Amino acid sequence: MGCTESARAALYVRVSTEEQANEGFSLDAQMKRLEAYCRYEGWRIAGRYVEEGQSGRTVDRPEYRRMMSEMDSWDVVVVLKMDRIHRNSVNFAKMMDDLEGSGKDFCSVQEKFDTKNAMGRFVRDILQRIAQLESEQIGERVKFGMERKARFGKGLLGSGHPYGYTYSLGKLEVVNDEMYTVRAIYSLYSKGRSMGDIADCLNEAKIPAKKGGKWNKQSINNILRNPIYAGYVRWDGVIRQGDHCAIIEPETFEKINGSISLL
Repeated sequence: MGCTESARAALYVRVSTEEQANEGFSLDAQMKRLEAYCRYEGWRIAGRYVEEGQSGRTVDRPEYRRMMSEMDSWDVVVVLKMDRIHRNSVNFAKMMDDLEGSGKDFCSVQEKFDTKNAMGRFVRDILQRIAQLESEQIGERVKFGMERKARFGKGLLGSGHPYGYTYSLGKLEVVNDEMYTVRAIYSLYSKGRSMGDIADCLNEAKIPAKKGGKWNKQSINNILRNPIYAGYVRWDGVIRQGDHCAIIEPETFEKINGSISLL
């Protein structure tokens, strides 16, 4: 391999959801650096692939897949740093095998190395394994934090507080008005009403869903299937007793969802 001045470059930039607020990781900043590098090398830009809100730990990214499917249109992949394209050493090695098998090059602007010699390949592997280690450590810290919240009854709040509760001073507190709606949902469903019917009834009664939205089958299903309303918390498929007040009786929840085995 080896890029000539007429090489066609595929520019790949990526930020994950966590990185979007961090300085230095913006998509525009990455792209400008890559474009400037190509001008310096005399490479022609054959494609720009912009990946927003995607993790580098998986290859299941739309722009990455599109770039690899268009391999015939470029000669070299250009990234700002190796961790922009992969944070998993196995996936990175697989990509390099695919590139080398097709006579393509790989270029990391900030980590300059020559993958055509043994030392360059060694440096590449070390850098990639460091990136993977950092990613795994971040994932472990996030998982530990979520497990700790679940263990102390803070539950899996997801993107917001579950309907019927608010999060105050380190624990879940019942919202009285919403509590009665949750109990009505369970009562109506136990009497044979469908989720769609229940959603229609709540909408007709002008009872707002969370954040003032409309009720639908999915929002009703989420309430019926969430053990938090019976006083439990669930994490990693394991259900534990929480320290918050239940809105419905555990027996009512189990009648709808089946019996629960607590850790």
